[in-house]
Amino acid sequence: MEVTKVLYMNEGEGENSYYRNSVYQTNVIAKARPILEESIQELCRKNMPDCLKIAEMGCSTGPNTLMPLWEIVETIEASCTELKKKTPTLQVFLNDLSGTDFNTIFKTIVPEFHEKLEKEMGDKFEHVFIAAMPGSFYGRLFPNNSLHFGHSCSSLHWISQVPEGLVSESGTQLNKGNICLNDTSPPSVRKAYLNQFENDFTTFLKCRSHEMVDGGRLVFIIFAQSSTNPHCKYSNELWQELGFALKQMVDEGKIEESKYESWNVPLYHPTAEEVKYSIEKEGSFRVNRLEQFELDWNSIVDCGDKVDVFDKFERGKCVATFVRAAAESMLISHFGDSFIEDLFHRLALRMVDRMEKGTGWLNNLVVSITKV
Repeated sequence: MEVTKVLYMNEGEGENSYYRNSVYQTNVIAKARPILEESIQELCRKNMPDCLKIAEMGCSTGPNTLMPLWEIVETIEASCTELKKKTPTLQVFLNDLSGTDFNTIFKTIVPEFHEKLEKEMGDKFEHVFIAAMPGSFYGRLFPNNSLHFGHSCSSLHWISQVPEGLVSESGTQLNKGNICLNDTSPPSVRKAYLNQFENDFTTFLKCRSHEMVDGGRLVFIIFAQSSTNPHCKYSNELWQELGFALKQMVDEGKIEESKYESWNVPLYHPTAEEVKYSIEKEGSFRVNRLEQFELDWNSIVDCGDKVDVFDKFERGKCVATFVRAAAESMLISHFGDSFIEDLFHRLALRMVDRMEKGTGWLNNLVVSITKV
């Protein structure tokens, strides 16, 4: 599976689109706002350039695509007022893989942002230029010493490829019965996933270190393993449930077992210690803040146009559709599309059971770093 070609969130604004199923990310961004504000405030206290260059990496397409940018704008305006500085021009780059639905971003989201900016900020921000920068953030995206601030939410847990070493020399699938890390995954599989994450994350840091000015700031939010809550031990339990639903269909003869056993999801949710170790080992950045918080699966539902959905089966469907928005492109690439509706109906029922038991949780890690 070539990740850059098959990994993208569902397009458009339909029922199964990322646009309609990104409430959780909105809640995460709101929860992490104090750290984002702190980082921007520190940046404003330094020598503010006439043009502040910002990158939103892994932006995807949804109501939250420009939510961090709006928080940045509000913080800059307040800080510059306090410091009696002129607000800078902003040049903003929206980055994601080329399969991302940039058309919806620039057709719907960017015009709405500019309308809100003019209405609420007036002439305080003379110019905010927004452009697309397609490509993997596990490679160079910008010129040397050109970025002042970078932000990423719920993206860095996606690794650049399914790790090598998941198949033995004899052709045996070592992560048998799983599509991602689970309690039954052998140590060699865990090590393979960790190695791939460390390699990718180190590459990410090296690339950003070239692109950012000295003193530039980077804030990112990533799903992370929990050492305290067994219900989000790996923080990939949503994907584990997807694997169980697929296995059920294998047992019923609706999916080929060989197809199922050969599919592994290219994601790894690290521990806080693993993230900190990689940053310190790479050496280009200083850690300012590193904090964790948990949200239950109800946070995927309890917002926006789904606020009045209380029926447990509808809530389970909302959580299953949240997974579908991210997983469908990879599933269809590997299995075809004939079973998709059946699969996500089964997944919705599994989600109902987890939510009724109160065992659906996700752990999030927020990290603020400065280029040294």
